[in-house]
Amino acid sequence: MNGLLCPAARMEKLMVATDGSAYSESAIREAINLAKVCSSKLFAVSIVTTNLEFETVVPQVMEKDEKEARENLESIKSRAAKEGIDCDAIVRLSEEPFQDIIDLAEKNKVNMIIVGTHGRTGLKRLMMGSVTAKVIGHSPCNVLVVPLHAKVECKNILLATDGSKYSAAAAAEAIGIAKKCGSSLLVISVASTDTEVASAAANVKKVTGMAERENIHIEGIAVKGNPYEAIIETAKQKRADLIIMGSHGRTGLERLLMGSVTERVIGHSEVAVLVVKA
Repeated sequence: MNGLLCPAARMEKLMVATDGSAYSESAIREAINLAKVCSSKLFAVSIVTTNLEFETVVPQVMEKDEKEARENLESIKSRAAKEGIDCDAIVRLSEEPFQDIIDLAEKNKVNMIIVGTHGRTGLKRLMMGSVTAKVIGHSPCNVLVVPLHAKVECKNILLATDGSKYSAAAAAEAIGIAKKCGSSLLVISVASTDTEVASAAANVKKVTGMAERENIHIEGIAVKGNPYEAIIETAKQKRADLIIMGSHGRTGLERLLMGSVTERVIGHSEVAVLVVKA
């Protein structure tokens, strides 16, 4: 983390979900760092996917996967212990990994879930792993997605807004973090069509007004283009180290899937993305 400041007020309990792949490593490292600066309890969770038909034929494969998951979590637990962090390691066998992650987050009253972008399936860059997508769609709390090789900092925050209630929650979170960490804040709203240009400008104006009332240095950009491409390009140009956005767009899709813009930003981003739940 940037400096030694905890970015949010409520960070008593953090959960990192890992599948043991290389994609989880940055998420694990950053979860430990966050838990240290925020004095949080950490839950390290690994869900071994089961297939009942397959399990009866080759039970030893399941046993091997479960053993590997336990070993992986024990190594995370010992890394956390070296940093003085109280860490619980939890392995679950499940046909629906995302559901178990959500259930554990709810049961343990977790304030934030931290995940990597791609799972073992190693999907194309456009889409993140489907488990990550479902976790974000259903999560009871904010989700921090940490791409491979990314470090979570909050010197330069990029907030993406579309004027929805989901974006309003993201704006409040971004302003809170910027105030606590002394970050510079950039807000972007992207119009897909000419008719949306005025509302994009209004979205930006609303957030800049909120930030200025809190004496936060903020810059606003309203542009026309492909939303996720504009957000990713702006993040690169302005050297943002954290992107903050709402979980759903104006369309208010089903809980299962978050807004497609959020999904694509996460799939393409080289920096961490904090998805704020309304």
